[in-house]
Amino acid sequence: MAVTEGTVPFRGFHTWYQVVGRLPAPDGKLPLLVVHGGPGLPHDYLEDLAALADGDGRAVVFYDQLGCGRSDQAEDPVLWTLETFVAEIDALRKELGLDRVHLLGHSWGTQVALTYMLGKPSGVAGLVLAGVVADAPSYAAEARRLKDSLPAEEREVIDRCEAEGTTDDDAYLGATMAFYQRWLCRLDPWPEHLVRSVLTMREDVNEALWGPEWNVTGSLKDWSVTDRLGEIDLPVLVTSGRYDMVTPDVVRPVVEGIPGAEWALFEKSAHMASAEEPDHYRQVVEDFLSRVEGVRPEASER
Repeated sequence: MAVTEGTVPFRGFHTWYQVVGRLPAPDGKLPLLVVHGGPGLPHDYLEDLAALADGDGRAVVFYDQLGCGRSDQAEDPVLWTLETFVAEIDALRKELGLDRVHLLGHSWGTQVALTYMLGKPSGVAGLVLAGVVADAPSYAAEARRLKDSLPAEEREVIDRCEAEGTTDDDAYLGATMAFYQRWLCRLDPWPEHLVRSVLTMREDVNEALWGPEWNVTGSLKDWSVTDRLGEIDLPVLVTSGRYDMVTPDVVRPVVEGIPGAEWALFEKSAHMASAEEPDHYRQVVEDFLSRVEGVRPEASER
């Protein structure tokens, strides 16, 4: 399987990318551009999606958003806006010739992808929204509810450290891991590629845009596109896990707001279904993308 890497010039820096498979695919399948989560988290944890390119399958294009992973480690806080990461998609598509493409956004990447699509770009055939957030306050409220269901000792450590500003304390990190092991990824141990992403996360980028899962303090704390979801006019697949920290109360308004959207629920997964149920996840995504390239799908919930 062919793998090529390079960089795209972007705002005086360089965005790293990797293409798994061939562009264009031999059978005419459209490439899939993967917009990873974070903010500040590199793409590595989504590497299971590369198998969509097995044989003569569709090309999968990964990249690390500016400021994380293999892309330039820019330090200017002025860059850390949603608009920066939306514009980065255009830069990648232009440089790589992705005139016709599918997008897959995961977690924070769904916020980037939704904002990008609301700008009415041409050439996007299908959209996959994995662990989708369209309203930051609603997500934060659900994350607080999940956090408050933790055992009292862990909950008290989280609240105390956040109140005291000691979130770099080992006790705080241990308590937050209890949250993530329940609702981020339920595999034990975590897969190496997820660990790699977490250990190399740019905390300053994350804090500028988001902050703690349950107490959003960054610039996106009031962000919402719920009232604009009806403007999305292409086939959309929404995916989430049974134990996802992006709960059904967060996902359902997105599915109901986007005309014709499908919803696939992964029964053995939390927030990382592509890693927790990799074969099943890839099959669901490939079935959707293949149908998009043929006939527009009917709305359904699976």
